[in-house]
Amino acid sequence: MQRKLTAILSADVVGYSGLMEADEAGTHARLKDNRARIFDPAVSASGGRVFKLLGDGALAEFPSVVSAVECALAIQAGTAEAERGPKPLRYRIGVNLGEMIVDGDDIYGDGVNVAARLQTLAPVGGVAVSRLVRDQVDGKLACLFDDMGEHQVKNIERPVHVFSVRRPEPDMTEANTDTAVRKLAVCVLPFANMSGDAEQEYFSDGISEDIITDLSKVSALAVVSRNSAFMYKGKNVDLPKVARELKVSHVLEGSVRKSGGRVRITAQLIDGATNAHVWAERYDRDLNDIFALQDEISEAIVKALKLKLLPEEKKAIEHRGTENVEAYNLYLMARQYSVVASLGDPRMAESIIRLCRRALELDANYAQAWALIAVTQVNLRFYMGLEGNDGLEAAERAIALDPNLAEAHAAKGVVLTFAADHAGALVEVEKALALDPDSYEATKAAGRLHYITRNRETAVRYLEKAAAIMNTDYWACGMLMSAYRAIHDSQGAHRAAERTLSRTEKIMSQDPNNGSAMGFAIEALATLGEADRAKELMKRAILLDPDNINMRYNLACSTLMQLHDADGCLDMLDPLLKTIGRSLLNWTKSDADLDPIRDHPRFLAIMAEAEARLAEEEKSQG
Repeated sequence: MQRKLTAILSADVVGYSGLMEADEAGTHARLKDNRARIFDPAVSASGGRVFKLLGDGALAEFPSVVSAVECALAIQAGTAEAERGPKPLRYRIGVNLGEMIVDGDDIYGDGVNVAARLQTLAPVGGVAVSRLVRDQVDGKLACLFDDMGEHQVKNIERPVHVFSVRRPEPDMTEANTDTAVRKLAVCVLPFANMSGDAEQEYFSDGISEDIITDLSKVSALAVVSRNSAFMYKGKNVDLPKVARELKVSHVLEGSVRKSGGRVRITAQLIDGATNAHVWAERYDRDLNDIFALQDEISEAIVKALKLKLLPEEKKAIEHRGTENVEAYNLYLMARQYSVVASLGDPRMAESIIRLCRRALELDANYAQAWALIAVTQVNLRFYMGLEGNDGLEAAERAIALDPNLAEAHAAKGVVLTFAADHAGALVEVEKALALDPDSYEATKAAGRLHYITRNRETAVRYLEKAAAIMNTDYWACGMLMSAYRAIHDSQGAHRAAERTLSRTEKIMSQDPNNGSAMGFAIEALATLGEADRAKELMKRAILLDPDNINMRYNLACSTLMQLHDADGCLDMLDPLLKTIGRSLLNWTKSDADLDPIRDHPRFLAIMAEAEARLAEEEKSQG
């Protein structure tokens, strides 16, 4: 038995079964032509060989990872150029490096299996690689890597750290790319809570997040996002390793001790290449000096890196949103709870709103508190299905006070999406993304908007990003199941279902009555073909959380349709549509999961009745 280290490329056509169903002869001819003119020549030109064909997929080996990645990018570029029709062929490609078992002309082993798993994780028309491949290729090809985080993949015991790889944008010239490489970059690790009180964790996390925000305002400095930095929270880390993994020049770490009216902050800036201290300081101050202290830390870091702080950047850093320390403390507490609230906990959401309203009693012009109220009200109304304020008033108040709050624009975008003002929603969502491309709320809002306006491939891209930004998120993962089904990508839907089930099971182990998590878990089970488990959990969910409108809607349109139970879907939709408001009816009109029954006489009657009821209610209200 021969073994060898080799690079493996695994490729598969996205949504092939749906393409074949629509045009069997034409799709087969296009795939054959693609292989003859693009795929096989690209493999040969890179010194590789195709060793196995798998229907619409293929496995190829290469003498180096550089040639394998170069080939993958060439295949994707050539296919995108050749396929410009309404339903184009698109590949997903995964590349891995590992030890393989050679058996004649065939190759086996975990390395092949991992390549196949990477392929399922790749974006549509994109390339996914393992961290080992990223490390081998980085700096040797003109390409960029986006961190997709660690993934637990089927039949592989250890998690796989995945990166997507792409060519630079056309306007990124060689000179610009060189400048980007030379640009200083820093990761702010979560500051340790040294207060001896776990309840003070919100404060140390808040200080860390605000330093990240402050440093992000320095144009000459690249700063790792909060979500990437907080992956290391609570872990003993090797700082040079962190720098290598995140491709940064420096790492900032520190601690916070808050006791009574005093706060002590220690911080040190480490050179990622040498592990040497560039700067270190300890501050022991009155809590009322916290804003000035944050300014000092940010400006000291800029000075230590020998960067020039422009006047407008200094002004932006010093703009805190409030000068009231107690209001700031309440806001930090609410912001910490917002992660839990996003997991479908309405009690925590109500607590956030109470904390923010108390902060606003102390400072009515605190824009960040208004924005957090808006986001939370949106989550309660549109993500948890509860009656109440839709968040528009709070979002507009936040925007009026500070037009640069991405989350406020995202919240307004969601409200407008459900009001069927899609043009207005797009304006708000694009503003949010421009202000903060890594905002979870903004990417989630973009995914929802593009899904409902039937730009489903774009929706997939944003939902995948939202799921990666928030590694506890199950909403975006759950929506991905529907989005992938809408583009006839059963493999993508299956992958999204596995991630959804993994994340919802963790939530339900801590909160067994979480109806939102149960709803998505049930859909995931149905998507994975586990009908009996799905039906059993559905009975339990309806008993435990009978008034959860969003959960019931998801069970009707997603789960029961997956189980091919159109009558059951209509039975569950009928009473819902007799009571729901305009926003959910607007969503129902465009939801792709309901497309198979959209012309069903009973569905048409139910929708007509709901439309007439709402029109009468709206008329009576003036």
